[in-house]
Amino acid sequence: MQRRYAEDWLRAHEIVATTGLVETLRRSKDDAELARMELAAAIADAALAERRSSLLDGLTESEFALALDSAMRRLGASGTSFETIVASGPNGAMPHARPTDRRLQEGDLVVLDFGCIVDGYCSDMTRTVAIGEVDDTCKRMLEVVTAANEAGVGVVGPGVATSEVDAAARAVIAQAGWAEWFTHGTGHGVGLDIHEAPRVAGTSADTLCIGDVVTVEPGVYLPAHGGVRMEDSVVVTPDGCRPLTHTTKSPTP
Repeated sequence: MQRRYAEDWLRAHEIVATTGLVETLRRSKDDAELARMELAAAIADAALAERRSSLLDGLTESEFALALDSAMRRLGASGTSFETIVASGPNGAMPHARPTDRRLQEGDLVVLDFGCIVDGYCSDMTRTVAIGEVDDTCKRMLEVVTAANEAGVGVVGPGVATSEVDAAARAVIAQAGWAEWFTHGTGHGVGLDIHEAPRVAGTSADTLCIGDVVTVEPGVYLPAHGGVRMEDSVVVTPDGCRPLTHTTKSPTP
């Protein structure tokens, strides 16, 4: 009886997939949401500005991550957007490295990927700094990845395919000869979750809309030298985009 009822019901109704329905509704941020995200980004900016000089104090990756997390909470965040990444020297060649007891030392590149939460909304930023003098390859990596970040951000706007953003950033790295060492997508949406729609990748079919908040985070990861990643969060506006993250990309601690 129940099976017959179910079969009759199914014949009389159309089944509509809801895949992506909620994610789509969450994409375009209103003014109240953007205010929270801007504050979360400002707190992350301020926390790094406060703790930046201590990168020269011989701390371990874990110690600096804790100091950064504590600063964000003290400045008003309710928590971190994800486990803060502090990846120095060879650890920086792993895009999603976790902080270790390795001490920051002269000649290191240090990847700092972090963010915080304000009223449920996340921020996300990556900067790479150099401890003292780094070799010529590391200097070139910093220049190229910064240029790739700027190229990607430069094409963000309403109606732009996210694959075009990925292509713009990736082309700069490819021209430098490091295409195979850029091993992840260029970015993602941010909001109530740290990873939301849209995807910013060469394989993505998404198109940017006004109110989307996305990251642009190209990177190069060379096992013999470490890694460089530069990430900004931007909001799509009618005439392009506006950055939410403002920390300098200078590699000087």
